[in-house]
Amino acid sequence: MSAGKILVVDDDPQIRRVMKATLVGHGYEVIEARTGEDALEKLPHEMPNLVLLDMNMPGMGGLETCRAICAGLDTPVIILSVRNSEKDKVAALDAGADDYVTKPFGIEELLARIRAALRRSPLSPEGGPHAFRSEDLEIDFDARRVRAAGKEVRLTPKEFELLRYLVAHAGKPVTHRELLQAVWGPDYGDEPEYLRVFINQVRKKIEANPARPKYIVTEPWVGYRFVAPGLS
Repeated sequence: MSAGKILVVDDDPQIRRVMKATLVGHGYEVIEARTGEDALEKLPHEMPNLVLLDMNMPGMGGLETCRAICAGLDTPVIILSVRNSEKDKVAALDAGADDYVTKPFGIEELLARIRAALRRSPLSPEGGPHAFRSEDLEIDFDARRVRAAGKEVRLTPKEFELLRYLVAHAGKPVTHRELLQAVWGPDYGDEPEYLRVFINQVRKKIEANPARPKYIVTEPWVGYRFVAPGLS
């Protein structure tokens, strides 16, 4: 039984060969694409569980491809890149990527990141709140639906799990490390830039004024806290 279907997008045929051999050896089914355009063509037919996407490709680059994937699908995307700056990581996360792995990387690290991206959040609906309602925000955690200011908004799976965890711990400061490990997995904890990007994205979707948030407030040097006047 396959551990999952992965689309590997890289313009280097040797890298694709090595990645395919390694991933198949660990139980994954692998589809290959050599360009962003090729990947977008294959996605609706192959419907992979995860995309491994090279940042630097000719034609449609990794960031543009990532945006196009995430605009239409909830498929997790892991960006692979030789660039290691926080600016590049933030750009990739802003484009919709779930994770960012710097080349060269060890195969065990990559496999751990893949497992984390494929794994459901450890916070199950039964273990947390079922709904949150206030005058301008409604969240149905069972149906995974969010309405802000009377309009339905679409959250990515990672954004939704981040919001769920914060609401489950409403009124209490949640540290960066706790949030990262709850939503991304136990191998995480030192990637605060991930949280900055995802918190900003969620604020833009649910807050009337994202610059002065009413619900997701920053706890300086600690983490974040959800202010919940109507938790149910």
